[in-house]
Amino acid sequence: MKSVKVANSYISPSKIICIGRNYASHISELGNEVPDNMVIFIKPNAAIGHRLQAYQQERLHYEAELCFMYQQGAFCAVAIGLDLTKRALQSQLKAKGLPWERAKAFTGSALFSDFITIDAIDEHLTLELTINDECRQTGSVAMMLHSPKAILQEIQSFIELEDGDIVMTGTPSGVGEIFAGDVFQGRVCARDTVLVTQQWQAI
Repeated sequence: MKSVKVANSYISPSKIICIGRNYASHISELGNEVPDNMVIFIKPNAAIGHRLQAYQQERLHYEAELCFMYQQGAFCAVAIGLDLTKRALQSQLKAKGLPWERAKAFTGSALFSDFITIDAIDEHLTLELTINDECRQTGSVAMMLHSPKAILQEIQSFIELEDGDIVMTGTPSGVGEIFAGDVFQGRVCARDTVLVTQQWQAI
């Protein structure tokens, strides 16, 4: 089982629950429709990676997300994560009405910073992603169509979460292709305080 770092320990989540189309700006940039219901899909533990790849059978796209760890009935920690996507394949699968797993749940498709414990989640919690020192993505809880509280309630309405499971809450606009050598710098902020930072270099 693959693991992520939380404080000074490592935890192996049984699964990663992902929320799609949770920012209006991202829905617009991909030309999608606003869904009537929350879009949810799952990545397995095997999707957790530690290297940012630019290519895996086809060019990969990045999607930066606020990610929460679940423990004892609540979200207890936050990180910035990258949901890596085979965009061309995803478009083909969507056009045929097929599931997205081949484009979203492949090995190494979920990268995470360290998780930092939090006492509460408010609308000011924000992610920022720069690539080669250029800001590409920013998004906050206030911008989400579905809040972390609503997401947790919806997930628990149909599947049991186990301690250590991760929820990726969707990506704001600014997604794009990854190129070898790109330097990604991500961070999570609460008001004017930086909670966690992470750097990846694409290979």
